[in-house]
Amino acid sequence: MNFFPWLTIIVVLPIFAGFSIFFLPHRGNKVIRWYTISICLVELLLTTYVFCYHFQLDDPLIQLEQDFKWINFFNFHWRLGLDGISIGPILLTGFITTLATLAARPVTRDSRLFHFLMLAMYSGQIGPFSSRDLLLFFIMWELELIPVYLLLSMWGGKKRLYSATKFILYTAGGSIFLLMGVLGMGLYASNEPTLNFETLANKSYPVALEIIFYFGFLIAYAVKSPIIPLHTWLPDTHGEAHYSTCMLLAGILLKMGAYGLVRINMELLPHAHSIFSPWLIIVGTVQIIYAALTSPGQRNLKKRIAYSSVSHMGFTIIGIASTTDMGLNGAILQIISHGFIGAALFFLAGTSYDRIRLVYLDEMGGIAIPMPKIFTMFSSFSMASLALPGMSGFVAELVVFFGIITSPKYLLMPKILITFVMAIGMILTPIYSLSMSRQMFYGYKQFNVQNFYFFDSGPRELFVSICIFLPVIGIGFYPDFVLSLSVDKVEAILSNYFSR
Repeated sequence: MNFFPWLTIIVVLPIFAGFSIFFLPHRGNKVIRWYTISICLVELLLTTYVFCYHFQLDDPLIQLEQDFKWINFFNFHWRLGLDGISIGPILLTGFITTLATLAARPVTRDSRLFHFLMLAMYSGQIGPFSSRDLLLFFIMWELELIPVYLLLSMWGGKKRLYSATKFILYTAGGSIFLLMGVLGMGLYASNEPTLNFETLANKSYPVALEIIFYFGFLIAYAVKSPIIPLHTWLPDTHGEAHYSTCMLLAGILLKMGAYGLVRINMELLPHAHSIFSPWLIIVGTVQIIYAALTSPGQRNLKKRIAYSSVSHMGFTIIGIASTTDMGLNGAILQIISHGFIGAALFFLAGTSYDRIRLVYLDEMGGIAIPMPKIFTMFSSFSMASLALPGMSGFVAELVVFFGIITSPKYLLMPKILITFVMAIGMILTPIYSLSMSRQMFYGYKQFNVQNFYFFDSGPRELFVSICIFLPVIGIGFYPDFVLSLSVDKVEAILSNYFSR
């Protein structure tokens, strides 16, 4: 067994390295930017090394565990560990954050603070995915809010203060329920608080209490991975944030909610999950349809993409609620695939905004002729978003479909109905994504403008887009990359779930 504290280093390295940004010599922004990018790269390489050499794929137990007593008074531990479900989101976090710091090159105002916040977000995002202690999970969950709030309110668009306030109200309101659930579960039927996941997984509660806990956690996750009707902060936030922040929001923040749903609600509260899952399936189908219908009505390009990501997160909710091997694996696959696609779409929307300085779709048009590279990349990612076969979105949604159809828990008619409604959602997706690219790139609106010279994408934009495009294609052709990570752990979760 390897006793070197790999995970602790992975979690705390970015934020401690971020503190030293303030002591760098101030010779322009170049030093700060390259320092941040190199820290992100070191962290990504470290994570990949740990994944390759110290992580066994076929072991469904917790690996690389670390357990240090932190606060002796109420038995609070610094407890970290990895398993098949959390390794995928952690690698996704490293990848997307590195590319987002690379994408943040146009930010020059207060660049020290900006890059420090990016690194602090990095730590706050890896934290929840790797923590094995409920209170630690909550603390990491909260650590993430402050950097996002500051990034929004300082580097956002015109209505940035409104959207930042809305974001903090929603997420902090959800976190209150999370804290109440954490304390309730830790303190129930014991003299001293037990907060670690292993002992909590074997604890049983009265059904009414379990439902209350489940509902509290569900509200917190419904705000984070937006589940209707708590999703309204998302379009505002995405419409105003700088696009590097958008990449982190769409790529990783939304995934924390879905991860918490699997990790806490499904593993620790199985009875309540079996009561709630039919309702979750209904909510997920409604969400797919609703967001796909709301999206074409948005004038703002980023808001339209934001609604598309709300629609895609509906598939993960349905996969989690189907309680089958296929469904849960498909949900995890959709988490990772949408992490790539959403981040890429926001990045391309932001770079094209940097070129043409227009936000509203009805003012754009005809950009394809001066900017062919951006046009090509945007079209290919729109195709990935509408689940074209051969891209990762198609595989994920297909596996979720199979999961819901093969679920033994539901009767035949409801399953057929739900599948039918989901299929309508998949038909609506190409409608809004293709009309979006039509309004942006075709036509002549920008074509006869005076002083008409837009720069096409430079090497940086091409590099970021291709880096995100390769895994999308790779997962589309060989989804076992991601499925092999989670398959044993999902089986373990479900066998535990049905045995109780």
